[in-house]
Amino acid sequence: MLGRVTLNTSISSVSDIVALLSALPPEDDAARAAWAAREPRLTKPAGALGRLEELSGWLSAWQGRHPPRLDTVRVRVFAGNHGIAALGVSAFPAAVTAQMVANFEQGGAAINQLCRTFGAELKVTALDLDTPTADFTRQPAMDEAGFAAAFAAGMDAVPDGTDLLCVGEMGIGNTTAAAAVACALFGGEAGQWTGRGTGVDDAGLSRKAEVVAAGLALHGGQRPLEMLRRLGGRELAAMAGAVLAARLKRVPVLLDGYVCTAAAAVLEAERRGALDHCVVAHASAEPGHRRLLASLCKVPLFDFGMRLGEASGAALAIGAVRAAAACHTGMATFGEAGVSEG
Repeated sequence: MLGRVTLNTSISSVSDIVALLSALPPEDDAARAAWAAREPRLTKPAGALGRLEELSGWLSAWQGRHPPRLDTVRVRVFAGNHGIAALGVSAFPAAVTAQMVANFEQGGAAINQLCRTFGAELKVTALDLDTPTADFTRQPAMDEAGFAAAFAAGMDAVPDGTDLLCVGEMGIGNTTAAAAVACALFGGEAGQWTGRGTGVDDAGLSRKAEVVAAGLALHGGQRPLEMLRRLGGRELAAMAGAVLAARLKRVPVLLDGYVCTAAAAVLEAERRGALDHCVVAHASAEPGHRRLLASLCKVPLFDFGMRLGEASGAALAIGAVRAAAACHTGMATFGEAGVSEG
């Protein structure tokens, strides 16, 4: 079975990221085979635990060991501010990003409660909140150096010894950025990818779609990573970096909602199979998320009508993953239990 690796990588350009994407490790065949040998012998009808069975196999294959373990589960939330927030695309002011980061640090947010409930370590990374990205309807959201720095911050947030990673975000205006990135990657009209986010009214929804369309008109036609640089935000770049670092370290990942999935989708658009180590935790109430999931051929674990962000859906899914691992490793086999096989 494959061992874990320690990254020693410096990211300073888009080409550096492309180089990393060219050498993605596969899942561990030996660990997958060990899981497949045990699973049919457990005291249940074949397939009776549905996606719990899939999750335990996914854990083994990407952790590179059997049985899988969940001793160290980490949640990483990245926060960024967006120049487009000044265009009226959110029901809340940009100052809320920093205020919510303070709330995370004080333990008062939903994600804090979920991490406590499911035994996960939480770390929040605020990315230059005092300096919003540029208004992407006028110029690229980030220059290449700034984009690379944010991407590298995400990579650096994934320590060795991580058994499962959950990724999420906080950033006023970032559902607009996510809609722009998703539309750039997979086509269609701006309005098809744009939702109400924090709860904008009809006029705000129209403004969001107009902002997305304007960004696409200015920046369309670039490679996926360039679209993330031009239309995304620092927190989107950091989430993509964290997802890539996890792949290189063979760490399975739970993706959160729309913004997180849009950021990760850039990697898949650059290199098919780049998200094979990722499971999407939930279907966001943002309508563009379902369209994005269909484009990625990803089936979420659940649909609770959530649209909070801050890795809340991914953290909630930790419970299901823990249950999957516990059932696979803890159940008796037919032989051990003295139960007749069908």
